[in-house]
Amino acid sequence: MSNPDDVRFRVRPGAPKQRGAAFINKVLRETNKAGAKLGKTIGKASQRPGSRLGRGHVAARFAGASLMPNARRVTIKARLVNLSKAGLRSTAAHLRYIEREGVDRQGGPGHAYGTTTDAADTAAFEERGREDRHQFRFIVSPEDAEQLDDLRTYTRHLMARIESDMGTRLEWVAVDHWNTDNPHTHVVLRGKDDTGKDLIISRDYIAEGMRRRAAELATEWLGPRTELEIQRAMQCEVDQERWTGLDRTLQREVKDGLVLPETLAAPRLLRQRQMLIGRLQHLQRMGLATEKQPGMWAIHAVAESTLRAMGERGDIIRTMQRAMSGRQRELAVFQPGEDGRAIVGRVVGKGLADELHDKGYLIVDGIDGKAHYVALPSLSELEQYPTGAVVEVKGSVDVRVADRNITALAVDGVYRTDHHLAVAQGQATPNRDPREVVAAHVRRLEALRRAGIVEREAEGVWRVPGDLAERGRQYDAQRLGGGVAVDLKSHLTIERQARVIGSTWLDQRLISSGRGLGDLGFGAEVKAALQQRVDFLAEQGLAEQRGQRVILAPNLLATLRGRELAKAAQDIAAKTGLEHRPVSDGRHVAGIYRRSVVLVSGRFAVLDDSIGFSLVPWKGAIEPWLGHHLAATVRGNQVSWELGRQLGTAV
Repeated sequence: MSNPDDVRFRVRPGAPKQRGAAFINKVLRETNKAGAKLGKTIGKASQRPGSRLGRGHVAARFAGASLMPNARRVTIKARLVNLSKAGLRSTAAHLRYIEREGVDRQGGPGHAYGTTTDAADTAAFEERGREDRHQFRFIVSPEDAEQLDDLRTYTRHLMARIESDMGTRLEWVAVDHWNTDNPHTHVVLRGKDDTGKDLIISRDYIAEGMRRRAAELATEWLGPRTELEIQRAMQCEVDQERWTGLDRTLQREVKDGLVLPETLAAPRLLRQRQMLIGRLQHLQRMGLATEKQPGMWAIHAVAESTLRAMGERGDIIRTMQRAMSGRQRELAVFQPGEDGRAIVGRVVGKGLADELHDKGYLIVDGIDGKAHYVALPSLSELEQYPTGAVVEVKGSVDVRVADRNITALAVDGVYRTDHHLAVAQGQATPNRDPREVVAAHVRRLEALRRAGIVEREAEGVWRVPGDLAERGRQYDAQRLGGGVAVDLKSHLTIERQARVIGSTWLDQRLISSGRGLGDLGFGAEVKAALQQRVDFLAEQGLAEQRGQRVILAPNLLATLRGRELAKAAQDIAAKTGLEHRPVSDGRHVAGIYRRSVVLVSGRFAVLDDSIGFSLVPWKGAIEPWLGHHLAATVRGNQVSWELGRQLGTAV
């Protein structure tokens, strides 16, 4: 007879249906706990929280296992984009950026391609990904990209290996860029797998696995780096004024803040020893390292940040020099809010300073005789600033004059439009309509009301806080990315502005007597263009020059704008058969927003009421409402838009 204990402790496995997901999840939890405890012995990767989460976490451990120190090097920058936060136009804007003019080998526009096509439909790709939660964007930069026969084929092979590691088909488009010293490829990857589920990629794979796969492929194609190639690459880094690979090596070898003689003599650094010593000597000359004793070096704590800043500034200077094309100017980097000054000038260059995050820049030839580098917030539309256009750049964090005025005019925290109108009428000038002054302040209050900063108690009556100026500044900084605000003064060059019918930036400078113009560079060119404009206006009967004095016609800007609008309306009426309905000051107009037209005097929206049409000053806020019924109230060249019949939102 069997022992009762045998029966008591007999293993009785349940049926398969009893060992379901709950059991598996329990096993996985316990396994993860054990893995965390064993982290010290099995490697750092397993210690990272969430290292096993997502596709590719296994491949991340084994990718690049065969890579030797002489393997080809590839840099990969990655960005995970939350599309709900990035905005509806984020993907389209990014694809437009990477396909921009001047990035291919011949200096033409970039061409997107995919797995099987050399002409990918980026619009269709963007449309398919509109409901995606997220998106991946990569920049793949092989160190020896110029030696590769075809970056497209290389990218396709790399993405095929990544697909194998992920265990799913991937939908992506890519664009090769040859406009820099380091040719590279931009890859945009949808955040969905082949089953339609969210694509989750292990962060270990993004951080290391992908780069190792790229290095494996480059090494297979080009062979390992020769000893001569390695030595030449390191030699070039010795006297660089930027953060280099030699600096990263020294950073890893620092102990207690020092690089010791025995460290530099270690066998693993034998090949680099002379270059490392040379780099330390160069850092000493730069004031970033000190030789405490013979062979013992201390690298200053600010070395990395200083070198990175110097590298960035060197890139900026080279960019500015290329944009100025030999024109002699003092170079300056615009610092928002540094002294509260704005700069005005012409756009002579533009591009992307950070291609991964879509951060652009402008090079502005200022009227002060200097060339200014202007860093733009992310996703700024570079297309709206044509080369040769006139812009005004100021810090978005500056306190607005309108906010100061509203605070000063408020009585017991209440601002009244009738009180402001009475004050403005007492300060009126021929070129300043008091009603328009008040209307501009009301538009600002409406924007602040939507932000929850002020409260409208009744028509023309507003409750405003005592710290309105500061809260308004914070609102602008958040809305504009905290950097700079660029106001397009004219999309025309000053040469074209000199002889056109329409209200131009040159006319505004004439009214202000041309103050603030320098005697060098663009400032001198503007002075010459102003004289040409005076001659043209005299031909039109709108100006008279008496010696050094210029007499301008009353309401010059309104007259020029009216003439141009009349001509534009005549052309539209001839094409559409609709009657033009001129917009008078203070009139309320309504209709369907059909399109916009860009004129010398600015951009105007075409409102169609089925019988006739009106030309109304355009604002960016109405563009999503194309094809919808809108209403507006016009005062001078300014407009207050009502977006939607039910909503009644004013902008």
